[in-house]
Amino acid sequence: MHKDREPLVRISKRTDVGFGKSWGIRIIAIIIALVVCGVITTMLTGLNPISVYKTMFTGAFGTPRKLWILGQEIAMLLCVSLALTPAFKMKFWNLGGEGQILIGGLAAAACMILFGDKIPNGVLILMMIVASIGAAAIWAVIPAIFKARWNTNETLFTLMMNYVATQLVAYFVIFWEVPKGSGKIGIINQNTEAGWLPQIGPYKYLLNILIIAILTVAMYVYLKYSKHGYELTVVGESQNTARYVGIKVEKVIIRTMLLSGAICGLAGLLLVGGTDHTITTTIAGGRGFTAVMVAWLAKFNPIGMVLSSFLLVFLGRGASEISTIYGLNHSFGDILTGIILFFIIGSEFFINYRLHIRKAGSALSESERKEGQNV
Repeated sequence: MHKDREPLVRISKRTDVGFGKSWGIRIIAIIIALVVCGVITTMLTGLNPISVYKTMFTGAFGTPRKLWILGQEIAMLLCVSLALTPAFKMKFWNLGGEGQILIGGLAAAACMILFGDKIPNGVLILMMIVASIGAAAIWAVIPAIFKARWNTNETLFTLMMNYVATQLVAYFVIFWEVPKGSGKIGIINQNTEAGWLPQIGPYKYLLNILIIAILTVAMYVYLKYSKHGYELTVVGESQNTARYVGIKVEKVIIRTMLLSGAICGLAGLLLVGGTDHTITTTIAGGRGFTAVMVAWLAKFNPIGMVLSSFLLVFLGRGASEISTIYGLNHSFGDILTGIILFFIIGSEFFINYRLHIRKAGSALSESERKEGQNV
């Protein structure tokens, strides 16, 4: 084989893909995924795929109540995604969102149970806010301190903290269980509603949605325009460069994880005090892990996370509706969701890279050769 012969296919890094074009590629990937899902649906179930897709939309948008639930779930997933984003931009892989939500929720529940009938409701809610945000921030900063001081592996550390948090919640659920032997707490302060966050008009979830909307804008401004946002970005790109320009890396790591944990604590507060009014080991609902995909799909852009949160929540609710309406195993809906996500994740390759296919008997141009070498 001639040493100068070019391969049939070469890959080069894209540098010109903007926000609109990247989402255009993702939308094309979703359309292709829907076609593939339609073929699989017809082959395996004999159902009309158009009817199946209509059912997915009905599951998310069919009634006003479903719309509010959709908005609530998007808001809570978005909240956790926003919490993880500063750490991820710093390349601190915080996989402890699940545990941080649980600790924040546990602190809020403890305030409701211990002080619900002893202090005014306004003071109680203020105590819950401070306790939940503070407890989750402390929980998150523990692995940050170990990382800053001794360079421990934050991925394993934060992941293991989830299990500790789960067992702590499980212990207190048994300790506070009502009635004894039931293994659950039930609705806290159901008669007095002490510690329940206020409801705006007839809309149960509106407060949560408004808080997360404000938080989204605040996080965008923080990351893009603040000094702290600039510092954590520099630390993520190169800790040596950050130290060279005078940034205290250890301080940035600890400060950023305090913020990350605090926002997860806010999510725990909203779940316990705002919607569920109880605490269980599953109250986080896997959001701490799903949020990783949300943040990654949006390239850590808080505004883009609104779209990726909507997509994942919509697919989840649609899959549930398919299983219920057609009497299918819930796994079938998950299969369709998995296929769509596979195409979306695969589209990231075409967003970040360009394929150069050499025509038979020809060689790549000098510019194409250089681009391929830069991958």
